[in-house]
Order: sequence, then C-alpha cells, then structure tokens
Amino acid sequence: MSVMASTSTAPSGARTHHSISEVSALTGLSAHTLRWYERIGLMPHVDRSHTGQRRFTEQDLNWLAFVGKLRLTGMPVADMVRYAELVREGDHTRDARRELLEATRRDVLSRITELQDTLAVLDIKIGHYGTACGGTPS
Repeated sequence: MSVMASTSTAPSGARTHHSISEVSALTGLSAHTLRWYERIGLMPHVDRSHTGQRRFTEQDLNWLAFVGKLRLTGMPVADMVRYAELVREGDHTRDARRELLEATRRDVLSRITELQDTLAVLDIKIGHYGTACGGTPS
C-alpha cells in the first residue's frame, strides 16, 4: 500500500492527517529528526491523536518542505529556529523574517559565485587532461 493511500481523509474537506512514519516516507526525514525538529521549536506544535500519536497536516508538510529548502541554503539550525519563532509571533515580525531570508539569500549568492569559480577551474583542468592525454579539449 502506498503512503498516500494509507492516509486518512476526513469527509467534507477536513484536513488529511499523516503519521510520523508516513511523513518520514514522504520527506525522507527520519522519525527521530521530525521529533527533534518539534522539540527544538523548528516545527510548530504537531497535533496528537487521542492515543498520543503525532498527526501531521498538509500545512506541516508544506512547512517541512520549506525547512528543507532552508537546509539546502546552508542556513544554520539556530537561524531556522529563530525564523520559526518569528512566524509564530505573528505578522508584526515580517520585517525581521524578511531580513533573515535576505541575509540567507546573500549567503547563497556568494556560494553560487564560489561554486561557479570552482567549476571554471575544474573545466580548465578537465580540458588540460583531455589535451594532455591525446584527446581533444572538452
């Protein structure tokens, strides 16, 4: 049975809930990591069933997708937690959130430039080896 086929769907447009194992399968994050995200405040409070099992919503999945993008930027976990705190504090923190994202964007652009420079060096070396080994430059 697929992960999506095993989720429960409530009638009349109510949210679908996902277990921690389903979210783990959907996101590639371990259950341990998901619990850690919740514990450090990176995840908003996750709803619980009457038996205490976590019940993740589509909104939680969207948040995790965004956190995944922040991780790819190289943003430190402390900054991600700070961003999550600002979101929970409400609309009056929009400027602070924007500033945090803009700083991360500058870091990403700097890393892209570094990677482009590194790629150029690799291309030169690869071309050199192609020529030195009797082949034609790439």
